[in-house]
Amino acid sequence: MQKQFKLAALAAALFSGAAMAQSSVTLYGQVDMFVGAVKNPGTGERAWVANSGGMQTSYWGIKGAEDLGGGLKAIFDLNGFYRTDNGRTGRFDGDAMFSRNAYVGLQSDRAGTLKLGRNTTPYFISTILFNPLVDSYVFSPAIFHTYFTATNGTVFDPGIIGDSGWSNSLVYSTPTFGGLTANLIYSFGEQAGATGRNKWGGNLMYFNGPLAATVAFQQVKFNNVPGDVTSPATLAGFDKQNAVLAGLSYDFKVVKLFAQGQYIKSDVTNATGDIKHTSGQIGASVPIGAGSLLASYGYAKAENNVDDFKRNTFAIAYDYNLSKRTDVYAAYFYDKITGAEHGDSFGVGIRHKF
Repeated sequence: MQKQFKLAALAAALFSGAAMAQSSVTLYGQVDMFVGAVKNPGTGERAWVANSGGMQTSYWGIKGAEDLGGGLKAIFDLNGFYRTDNGRTGRFDGDAMFSRNAYVGLQSDRAGTLKLGRNTTPYFISTILFNPLVDSYVFSPAIFHTYFTATNGTVFDPGIIGDSGWSNSLVYSTPTFGGLTANLIYSFGEQAGATGRNKWGGNLMYFNGPLAATVAFQQVKFNNVPGDVTSPATLAGFDKQNAVLAGLSYDFKVVKLFAQGQYIKSDVTNATGDIKHTSGQIGASVPIGAGSLLASYGYAKAENNVDDFKRNTFAIAYDYNLSKRTDVYAAYFYDKITGAEHGDSFGVGIRHKF
């Protein structure tokens, strides 16, 4: 009996070791902190800050995979934002713990990847990969024109409604064919008797040597004014929003050029009418020494039946790599809306990936 027990224990240990060899769990993330000043358009006062997330929002996560054999893997990712300036979780008070990603899924070499949970939208991925300042919510013109609200006092431009990540969603990504990948997302409204309350979208991504391109689309549809939008009076009667974006980049080695354009239409059934947003962005990344000089210009026009306004933004930054995981940066951002005093932000910061 003792010999059998030892053999069973050895077999269990061997099988346990095999399972461990086929699985992996990784703790990862980044810390970003900057010191500088922020002044929003239309406000005369400048706020001096020591804030989290200058070049990118700080985040941390746990992800893993298990090899199921035959080119199939089980995958998961629990990933959330946090603020280094005050130690709080989320991008803002009330943000979910894992608002960046929280999914489980299957990944196949031949059939593609399916993820269920809270997922980053394909539209957001297309936005950040085709501008030099990526997903900076402090200095990137493309992010401001897409994910920030703006108003001239008459027209309220909500930007993209529905956040950069969608809860209760399914994402399917195809395998890559000749540099081309397709991603599709669907988010359930989860309301009985209201199947039309949903979100869906997708993108095409193409990467081939120095050339990259994308096209993205998404629709956010509700039965009435959405519960996840803080709506001013001009958004009363909001029904749905359609958005389309195209982006292009080319790396000449001495400079990498970026361009993107988008059109967002928010259907509003009130006297002010639909809100139409048209915007574009051009930018460049120039390697200099151990870092890169980053520059971006964005233009937007928002209009409804009553009025319209224009918005011009530009940013310039230098990002210097101290190592593969740590960089320091200095950046300036300018923001002007028709009829309002300009805003601007500037700062120096450090970012570390782990």
